[in-house]
Amino acid sequence: MNYDLIVIGSGPGGYVAAIRAAQLGMKTAVVEKESVGGVCLNWGCIPTKALLKSAQVFNYMKHAADYGLKIDGEPKADFPGVIKRSRDVANGMSNGVNFLFKKNKIDVINGFATVKPGKKVEVSNDKKETTTYEAKHIIIATGARSRELPALKQDGKKIIGYRKAMSLDKLPESMVVVGSGAIGSEFAYFYNSMGTNVTLVEFLPEIVPLEDEEVSKQLARSFKKAGIKVMTSAEVTSVDTSGKKCKVIIKTRKGEEVIEAEVVLSAVGIATNLEGIGLEETGIETASNKIKVDDFYRTNVEGYYAIGDIVHGPALAHVASHEGITCVEKIAGLDVHPIDYGNIPSCTYTVPEVASVGMTEKQARDAGIEIKVGKFPYSASGKASAAGNKEGFVKVIFGAKYGEWLGAHMIGDNVTEIIAEVVAARKLETTGEEVIKTIHPHPTMSEAVMEAAAAAYGEVIHL
Repeated sequence: MNYDLIVIGSGPGGYVAAIRAAQLGMKTAVVEKESVGGVCLNWGCIPTKALLKSAQVFNYMKHAADYGLKIDGEPKADFPGVIKRSRDVANGMSNGVNFLFKKNKIDVINGFATVKPGKKVEVSNDKKETTTYEAKHIIIATGARSRELPALKQDGKKIIGYRKAMSLDKLPESMVVVGSGAIGSEFAYFYNSMGTNVTLVEFLPEIVPLEDEEVSKQLARSFKKAGIKVMTSAEVTSVDTSGKKCKVIIKTRKGEEVIEAEVVLSAVGIATNLEGIGLEETGIETASNKIKVDDFYRTNVEGYYAIGDIVHGPALAHVASHEGITCVEKIAGLDVHPIDYGNIPSCTYTVPEVASVGMTEKQARDAGIEIKVGKFPYSASGKASAAGNKEGFVKVIFGAKYGEWLGAHMIGDNVTEIIAEVVAARKLETTGEEVIKTIHPHPTMSEAVMEAAAAAYGEVIHL
């Protein structure tokens, strides 16, 4: 069976690449070993946001009196119902991708794919039957899975990964979350909101360690205020699962601490899915457990490409999607430009939300750039006051000489939506003074971007 393009993996990189290829007239097939939509739609981005929305609504219920509302009795979380809603949302999105495949006449091949020399893909199904397909071009988009540490071997019961954390049968009384990146912080917020006693452990000095230091400190304060125990510069050295509860041994600056918890969630990063897919036989080069590609995702073997979590760059769904589009458009002969990895937005969907793009203040100063920094707190935002959550701020960084927008770092309600303004403005090479003169609607959270820019230039009105 011959195709113009075969895509291995139907996550946000794979399915987007396949649809764009079909739009450009290519006869396309996708190979998927599990559920269409990959981890993002089925066990990652989408279902976690459904869980987080339930947690947010539950928190609103618990604080109804703050909004002049009364609820008879104490609000209770139907944990199985929350999980079911999340799964229903994920299933709906997966069905949506299946519809898009049919609409674009893309063949879906179920099974485990192995790349072979000569632009071939061998697919084995559940019955161990194999079928070989040929294509002019093959894109590998096999994604990643939860990474395991020697001290945190996942058993799916007491020590779990993010996938199991989305489908627990009952709400745990206590939980230790190891790792405070986006995944760890989001689950820490979710389970704390549901009523679990949560401890968040981070090896580095700050939680969400890739974010601007001020943002990290603010999120830590918000978490502690919500009742989460936050431990930084701390390392889980071992977990004893022999008893009814886990005994988590944590090495800190003050010495060793033992915490008992019903469940330990390992959120210490991801591992790429490169094993057993035929890279060695085909001669495709790898480095540091990632496939080596050029700016247009071509491997060292002609006709084979790779995108998403298995190549260089941040392991984010929106990055994988754009890599897929860039790769396919280059194959089709369109005039395309390499992705600017310096203008990739990052979002964490806790409460308060976290969003950022570009350089942090420290990175800019370490690079020897003369900068202007502006910061506008949500406590001065009329919309934030009306919404009932004044925690957070918007921080912007401009080059002092030319006014170029070097970075933006936000924490607070709706910042995961607001950050797109900064990404677009940076793409268009907008200056700080132009941002100040751009009229923002009132009252909105987005006004904080304009006000922060004004603060950087000494023109802020509402501070």
